[in-house]
Amino acid sequence: MAGKIKIIFTIFLLSAVFISGCGRSASQEQKEIPVTRSEQERSRLQSRIDQRFENPQAHYQLGKNYQRDGLWSQAQYSFERAITFDPANRDAQAALVAVLLASGDTRTADARSDTYISNVSGSAEESFKLGMGFQKERLDELALTCYQQALRLAPNSAKINRQIGYYYLSKQDGARAGEYLYRSYQLNRNQPDVAGELGRLGIDVTGAITSSSETKRIDKN
Repeated sequence: MAGKIKIIFTIFLLSAVFISGCGRSASQEQKEIPVTRSEQERSRLQSRIDQRFENPQAHYQLGKNYQRDGLWSQAQYSFERAITFDPANRDAQAALVAVLLASGDTRTADARSDTYISNVSGSAEESFKLGMGFQKERLDELALTCYQQALRLAPNSAKINRQIGYYYLSKQDGARAGEYLYRSYQLNRNQPDVAGELGRLGIDVTGAITSSSETKRIDKN
């Protein structure tokens, strides 16, 4: 009888050790699961949002994080929150349109882009900012629409002409690029990089045009 008890006790002890070992192994494996940099960034940004929910920049950055990982619905939510707390956040507006397009919601993306472009139709500066936002998102046609709208409002802005020039330069359209860069350099000769591009395009720059006070203000900003 004593022998049987000893055997049972030994089996119980070995089982306990085995289960304990398995538990430690599972725990160790769980601890060894790496946390990606993207997840770390999300955690950091979420902490900032928890501290102050109406933080548009934190929502925007969190949206960009989700966007990079292809998490469209989470990105859309974050960009919408950024716009809610900062209605003039042009980067968030452009990013929201990009996410809607990426998720296949073309109709909503078109409606949003039309609304955003219309909302800045009275301001060259805001049209320019929205265009820059679209260009960051590689929505080139929308970016050009905004730049052209800005140029109609401020035709003598060196900054806007310069941006359109570089836009066409990125599209390998040297003729159009030269036209806008030449105009920009005429308006502001303190642009050695523009002068260099014009030289590479074989354009000889002569003459100067004085900008109006309004376009000077836009270029300064």
